[in-house]
Amino acid sequence: MPRPADPPTQVRPEQIETDRLILRDFRPEDTEAVHAYGSDPEVVQYMPWGPNSPQDTAAFMARVLEQQATWPRLDLGLAVELKGERQVVGSIALHLRDIPNATVEMGYVLRRDLWGQGLVSEAAEAMMALGFSLGLHRIYATCDVRNVGSYRVMEKLGMRREGVLLKDRRIRGVWRDTYVYALLAEEWAQRRGDSAHNA
Repeated sequence: MPRPADPPTQVRPEQIETDRLILRDFRPEDTEAVHAYGSDPEVVQYMPWGPNSPQDTAAFMARVLEQQATWPRLDLGLAVELKGERQVVGSIALHLRDIPNATVEMGYVLRRDLWGQGLVSEAAEAMMALGFSLGLHRIYATCDVRNVGSYRVMEKLGMRREGVLLKDRRIRGVWRDTYVYALLAEEWAQRRGDSAHNA
């Protein structure tokens, strides 16, 4: 992630809090909660990974904990903790894809029993605010065209559907079509300005 006056490289954020969520680094004790959503076939139905075995989850946790211990850090992947439960219920990430053009890809996942409550939108709004405040030019996200819940989140965030990639990814032996959504820093600023004006 970038700092305002520098080329986009990385960011080391403080803990991010929203009304209902805490976005923070993963901890070893999160493993069981991470496995709960990562092993759910419905949660990962449209993901390129999973359902996770205990070994898959252990490997993910080992990888993310190692990444968190290094600096600089090009990917910002955070655990999503529900304040009421004090437990990790998902994750959200900004992956730096294009340093010269200050572009990141956003991804997210949430435990199934919490779908439909606006929690992913809440987490994504906070992450986008962080990214654009640090000088990002473009944030984009992709999803399987059948994943209505995911692209509704993107549209709620004000992201534009830039197009569809036909049969671009082979997942579990089947080619999928992918929607691409994006938002520019200037669009984010306009959206925030309109929100403040209408408040």
